[in-house]
Amino acid sequence: MSNKRPRLPQPVDSERIPLKARKVSFSWEDTPLHWVPGEPFATHTINVLHLLLPAGERWFVHVYKQVLPYIRDERLREDVIGFIGQEAMHAQAHDEVLPHLRELGLDPTPYTAQVDWLFEKLLGDRTLPPGKARKWWLMERVAIIAAIEHYTAFLGNWVLNAEELDRRGADPTMLDLLRWHGAEEVEHRSVAFELFLHVDGSYRRRVRTWATAFTALVFLWQRGARFFMANDPTLTAGRASRASFKDFHRAGKAGVLPSTGDMLRSVPRYLSRAYHPSQEGSTEQAVAYLAASPAAKAAEKAMEKAAERAAEKAVERGTA
Repeated sequence: MSNKRPRLPQPVDSERIPLKARKVSFSWEDTPLHWVPGEPFATHTINVLHLLLPAGERWFVHVYKQVLPYIRDERLREDVIGFIGQEAMHAQAHDEVLPHLRELGLDPTPYTAQVDWLFEKLLGDRTLPPGKARKWWLMERVAIIAAIEHYTAFLGNWVLNAEELDRRGADPTMLDLLRWHGAEEVEHRSVAFELFLHVDGSYRRRVRTWATAFTALVFLWQRGARFFMANDPTLTAGRASRASFKDFHRAGKAGVLPSTGDMLRSVPRYLSRAYHPSQEGSTEQAVAYLAASPAAKAAEKAMEKAAERAAEKAVERGTA
């Protein structure tokens, strides 16, 4: 029998910062349907985010509110509350893209209805007796979120460094949405995993729920891309039918989507017993983008003005 103990995940303390929600807003009237010029497949593959994230991130918030009573570490509790605020804002920001897609002739309702069913029914609360069964289902969902967050952080890190999108003339407003969101995913990339370790941490559960999350994400993403391509009013029937893994591989090699190799290499990293999300991506890079993001800067100014108005009203009440 081996006397070696398994290596425990080691966070990088310098990568942790306090989390805050940024109340951003975007104007979509000048964003074209194919916001990556000449790349409808890459455009629609990324557009799947707008279909999955509103329901998915509202589900994150719902589950995390239920798990708050199980948190015994005050610093982690603060991180989870900050995470909840950021995820709620992400859901709202992506939700606001959908009316613009409808105006351009691409109604996502049939697909979003299926996504809503997945998160609200299949992964939603179940009528279970209090005790072990109810806690088991809560812990299962916490672990699924940790696995999903591994990939949202992966995508966030990718889009922050996807210079080919800039070279191709991608719409700046959509890029700002994706990079603001991606930067916050990198910023809070350790929270879901640390919460899972805190309340459960079973390696067997981590592997099982990773398999569930990865399979579901691949299925939903390919289905979503095919839905967009098939319903894009500007594409011919032959071109609309193209939404295969071969197309994904081609776009990855071109730099307008994550590469297949990078995606595959992300799997053993998450399944390593020594894995910790803080070892991936750069908080410094994420914070630098958030300081430069037009939407994040506007949100910061709006908050400052609101604070100034509140202070002025407080002074007025004190002198009345």
